[in-house]
Amino acid sequence: MAIKADYLGMPLSLDDLDVENVAYFRHCAAHEFHLQQCSACSLLRYPPTTACPWCMSPDARWVPVEGRGTVHSYSEVHHAIQPAFKAHTPYLILLVDLDTQKGTPSEHEALRVVGNLAAPDGKLAPPEAVLAVGIGTRVRMVFTDVAPGLALPQWTLDERAAQPEKPWRYPQE
Repeated sequence: MAIKADYLGMPLSLDDLDVENVAYFRHCAAHEFHLQQCSACSLLRYPPTTACPWCMSPDARWVPVEGRGTVHSYSEVHHAIQPAFKAHTPYLILLVDLDTQKGTPSEHEALRVVGNLAAPDGKLAPPEAVLAVGIGTRVRMVFTDVAPGLALPQWTLDERAAQPEKPWRYPQE
């Protein structure tokens, strides 16, 4: 059954034919982070796809993955395109290098997962948290429940991890 929801005024829809994404978001709805692991080469992949990007095998299984990592890059949004996001500006969209499979299959690669910076409860992070995050910040995954059967993976500060003294941030105006 297709999943339809609304997140901060933005309609979301997952069609039944989008098999890989439906499976991915079912795990997220259970507040569990799972990725596909190739049955041929054993590498994990993100985003969900129909074939392994390294060996092209179509066979994979879903495996649990620890949702912890380091901010690789970010975009700080000050002018929201979606009207419902305006009240939450500035907010951060993070690209996170997962600790899992970092440096594989080559030293410069990592599994990189996108998500918004959120508070531990899954709501978009307040401005003071936005200012504290930059490249090198340690984060962990949290989930934002959107509708029955649908939760969005987001990122929050990893309170258990050592944080950089001063994470790198783009110069502020």
